[in-house]
Amino acid sequence: MATDTKTPTPAAKFQNPEFRDLTAPLTSQDGLRFWQLMIAGSVAGSVEHMAMFPVDTVKTHMQALGTCPLKRNVTVSQALRTIVTSNGGPIALYRGIGAMGLGAGPAHAVYFSFYETCKTFFSRGNPNNSLAHAVSGVCATVVSDAVFTPMDMVKQRLQLSGANGYGGVWDCVKRVMSEEGFAAFYASYRTTVLMNAPFTAVHFVTYEAAKRGLIEVATAESADDERLIVHATAGAAAGALAAAVTTPLDVVKTQLQCQGVCGCDRFENGSIGDVLKTIVKKDGYRGLMRGWIPRMLFHAPAAAICWSTYEAGKSFFQELNRSKESSTIL
Repeated sequence: MATDTKTPTPAAKFQNPEFRDLTAPLTSQDGLRFWQLMIAGSVAGSVEHMAMFPVDTVKTHMQALGTCPLKRNVTVSQALRTIVTSNGGPIALYRGIGAMGLGAGPAHAVYFSFYETCKTFFSRGNPNNSLAHAVSGVCATVVSDAVFTPMDMVKQRLQLSGANGYGGVWDCVKRVMSEEGFAAFYASYRTTVLMNAPFTAVHFVTYEAAKRGLIEVATAESADDERLIVHATAGAAAGALAAAVTTPLDVVKTQLQCQGVCGCDRFENGSIGDVLKTIVKKDGYRGLMRGWIPRMLFHAPAAAICWSTYEAGKSFFQELNRSKESSTIL
């Protein structure tokens, strides 16, 4: 008698249904491929950092004070005025932007693609899992900081290079390599990771929660129209909160990356504790919060720009994937 039951092959017999098919393309919770996430993240990171670069320059000058032209405890407007008048005009606010351009795109490509991939893995089908968002953010920053830290160091030295006279990105790279060695490019990596781990944990948890809350408030009829505003608002809130919480470690990172530049202190062992003690000894505990206002002024709009650009990129690729699927079916 004929039967529809087929004898399972050995591979099918022992296959665990919970295992991922390693031959299938890796996709995120949104159904996007890894390379699509990388492109969306790269564009978002580049747009964010280029748009906010002058604010980042002010923050760097305020945090890296040694015997630089700026005096301690200056306001943002005073710092801005001093940078422009002492370093050749408004162009000084964009010194180092080439290094940022080289580093931001690749770093954010890694950052967002790893975050989405880890979020898919750790959330186990629950898109509201805050712990998964935090852990995924930490994993993403460890990898992306390894890509970005060298160019971030070059960028900050160029921002302060009025007295040192670096001739550009490659001149700075060559001089640092010959005078200080390759390790100088990663002098702040440990501090950067220690700073960015809580930063990204707070950032992604806040962003996902704020986005979820704002979407629930939006009416069904206007959800599509308000999507850009939702991402921008959630991103701004996440960026501001995370920036405020992690400012002390950002000050330490800037001091390590800019030591010896423009009269900034040099540290014997480069440990976080050594730098913290030096800052507190010179400026007191308020020195650990130096630059927090421009840091928040940077990260709030930067995160708004970044997330709205990133989500727009994801929407583009989702539409592209849907159109391809429709044409395949037809």
